[in-house]
Amino acid sequence: MIYFDNNATTPIDERVLEAMLPFMKTMYGNPSSVHRLGRIAKSAMETAREQVAALIDAQPSQVIFTSGGTEANNLVFKARTQFEKFAISATEHPSISEPAKRYEAEIIAVNSAGLIEKDTILELIKKRSAVVSMMLANNETGVIQSIAEIAAQLTEHGIIVHTDAVQAVGKIPVSFAKLGVQMLSLSSHKIYGAKGCGALIVNKSVTLEPLLLGGGQENNYRSGTENVAAIVGFGKAAELAKSELETRYSQTLALRKLLESELLKFPRVTIFAQNAPRLPNTVLFGIDGIDGEWVLLNLDKKSICVSSGSACASGATEPSPVLLAMGIAPEKAQTAIRISLSHHNTEAEILKFIEIIKSFGA
Repeated sequence: MIYFDNNATTPIDERVLEAMLPFMKTMYGNPSSVHRLGRIAKSAMETAREQVAALIDAQPSQVIFTSGGTEANNLVFKARTQFEKFAISATEHPSISEPAKRYEAEIIAVNSAGLIEKDTILELIKKRSAVVSMMLANNETGVIQSIAEIAAQLTEHGIIVHTDAVQAVGKIPVSFAKLGVQMLSLSSHKIYGAKGCGALIVNKSVTLEPLLLGGGQENNYRSGTENVAAIVGFGKAAELAKSELETRYSQTLALRKLLESELLKFPRVTIFAQNAPRLPNTVLFGIDGIDGEWVLLNLDKKSICVSSGSACASGATEPSPVLLAMGIAPEKAQTAIRISLSHHNTEAEILKFIEIIKSFGA
């Protein structure tokens, strides 16, 4: 099988699994317990907190462990501010765009490359938005926003800035401190960790209302007995992502360049947001006149795993809202196929994929 769907999830790293296993078998204590097994679990969690913080240049005290990126993103809307106006970019993940509807959040337009323009930021300042959420890197197109530049303008006017960095972390350098945001979301299973674990990084200037009430875990932000094994795995995955970032980046970028150069030999192929700054591993493309879902299903028959957009929107028959927000015509957006590479992929896999795409009439 050829796996080209790493933005949906990554396979768990063997070293991560090895770190997790003791906490699933012998060191199974509840970290809230005061006995030895509980203390061991608590200590392991705090080590993981330090590892996650180190990956994104934050303080361990700023890390709130959650059940994943979706919970972290939903927690953003519990920020207490002087104003109650939320604004989000038009290309956000559903875990931001769906809760945003409940708060009647303003939608920040993007241009044809999927980027937020300066004039739009000035409008947000005039309207005195309270919290603005903008993805660092889009999960479908891979487009990277200039978050640090935008955040500098917004925070100067007292606006809280959140960025969903789920897809960016582990693929490009990410610094919570240098981005200048007040909140940042992460997910373990995007960096070869376990599913069901993530984090929200929160600056001390932000006050949050918890989503879950109960035992007061995670400094009262996230009640419920912690998933210690997954958190330990998250920490190990973060440690590896930090130490191997340069290698992973260069390997995936080389594969992406090969893939794109081969795809562009086909006259009917469009690479969406081709000239925008993008993640080294992500290519969203379409073949004119061929439905993306048809391509996906036929690739699956040949044991090649890809996506037609966000995995969280699987089963949807409508064109990608991300592409529609970029002004792509619905019929063209319907052709979209996302390839998201890993450093585990090979040139031979790319070339085999190209041969199959050619057989589809590209």
